[in-house]
Amino acid sequence: MVLGLASLSWVLIAAKVDLEPAQTESPIIRMRLIGRYESGVFGKSAAEIVAHHPRTQRLYVVNAESGRIDVVDIKDPRKPKALHTISMESQGGVVNSVAVHGDIIAVAVEANKKTNPGRAVFMNPDGGVLASVQVGAQPDMICFTPDGRYCLTADEGEPNSEYTIDPEGTVTVIDLSGGISGLKQENVRTAHFRDFRRDDLDPQIRIYGPNASIAQDLEPEYIAISSDSTTAWVTLQENNAIAVIDIPTARVKSIKPLGLKDHSRPGNELGRMGANGIVEFRNWPFFGMFQPDSIAFYSAGGKTYLVTANEGDSRDWAGYSEEVRLRDVKLDPRNFPNAGSLQQLFGDLRISKASGDTNGDGMFNEIHLFGARSFSIWDEELNLVFDSGADFEIITAGVYPFDFNSNNSANKSADSRSLRKGPEPEGVVIGNVFGRDIAFIGLERIGGVVMYDISDPTKPAFLQYVNFRDFSAPAESAGDLGAEGVTFVAATDSPTGLPLLLVAHEVSGSVSIYELFDARTRR
Repeated sequence: MVLGLASLSWVLIAAKVDLEPAQTESPIIRMRLIGRYESGVFGKSAAEIVAHHPRTQRLYVVNAESGRIDVVDIKDPRKPKALHTISMESQGGVVNSVAVHGDIIAVAVEANKKTNPGRAVFMNPDGGVLASVQVGAQPDMICFTPDGRYCLTADEGEPNSEYTIDPEGTVTVIDLSGGISGLKQENVRTAHFRDFRRDDLDPQIRIYGPNASIAQDLEPEYIAISSDSTTAWVTLQENNAIAVIDIPTARVKSIKPLGLKDHSRPGNELGRMGANGIVEFRNWPFFGMFQPDSIAFYSAGGKTYLVTANEGDSRDWAGYSEEVRLRDVKLDPRNFPNAGSLQQLFGDLRISKASGDTNGDGMFNEIHLFGARSFSIWDEELNLVFDSGADFEIITAGVYPFDFNSNNSANKSADSRSLRKGPEPEGVVIGNVFGRDIAFIGLERIGGVVMYDISDPTKPAFLQYVNFRDFSAPAESAGDLGAEGVTFVAATDSPTGLPLLLVAHEVSGSVSIYELFDARTRR
């Protein structure tokens, strides 16, 4: 299937920021950029995650590699104002995540040696440290339960580069019921994976790190929490699975695989630029591993649903790498009678050598790609309810046909991500906007945010795609690059009285502030 500009006009219309809507009684939800904070630091992870404090109308922005939190005033979100920075140097090395509940700011800090235990640091809005406790190795994400009783960290526990030290992946559960002032290490418990054996796990769960136990191999990435504050769902990205945790007991209840996405099925096409410069979408005999980064929880019709951004990730270390080019593996001719032409067409396609040889004969029976280039909705039992298929690549091809699948560090890089992980949906957040459940998904590589109405989990509706990146400019002055964290601000907490979406960009070091409005009334 070859899609030119004419056949993609529906995408261009739907993505237009100032769409003139037809008259309707239902809200027509749109995003508009109203402000931007710029750190002035390019390519050094100066804006990875952003949290909002409603009482002071401040943003807390993770400036990861500098080991600090930047504090930004958005009382007037059209003119964000940098206030000061909070150094985390005394707490460890890289800052990975920040979260807000009430007047408590929580920060996840990685140890100077990342394989050592990290810390969760609790501060007041001015940056005064109230408490600090030890958590697992490499706390990659921190969050509060809705009731504020617990704070959780996803402790990824990646190995060192040589793969000679591989800490266990864990989820730390911090009980705050006694108050921050009385917080001690004894209030901290660890949800670990030591009790699981290979026979206990579905064989689809990827356990493959060299010489790793199951507890070492599982790498928690991101957390979603139920509205009643009792259950956490944790993405295990490299393992292509999700762990379910009982929060009050800090116990891992189950680990469930996410399976594979069949790119040979209609609707799951992959995009790539042809020799004529036109983006082509075709089905191929590949399987995508969902491997979500972010995950979010919501309820619809009295049922629980989870939404994942299926970025994909590989283990790619000096001591062990699972990445291999398609041209360098042996394909089973019984499964791939056209192996020669397939490897010629997709020689540089990055696949996993850790899976795909299903019978152990040294030949690949399946081709496994990293990520699914989509977002998905799952029910409480982790059954797939909806997947956006090829939407993201079709949408971005329609808006940027000459910059399709660009990377996030340089312009004039069209198609450079097509044989890797495509647009890489990374961050996802759900907000209720004018009575509708809306999902916002950030695209790490080409950039921008995609917005869907997911009020009906079985029939999500694409609403808009916005991307403030100038593809004609040098990367350092091209606008927003590398969408990482996305944060929703409800209308009741917003300085404008309308909902906001905050998008942190790790490459450009910027935070974009979008306002959500009803296009019928412009309010």
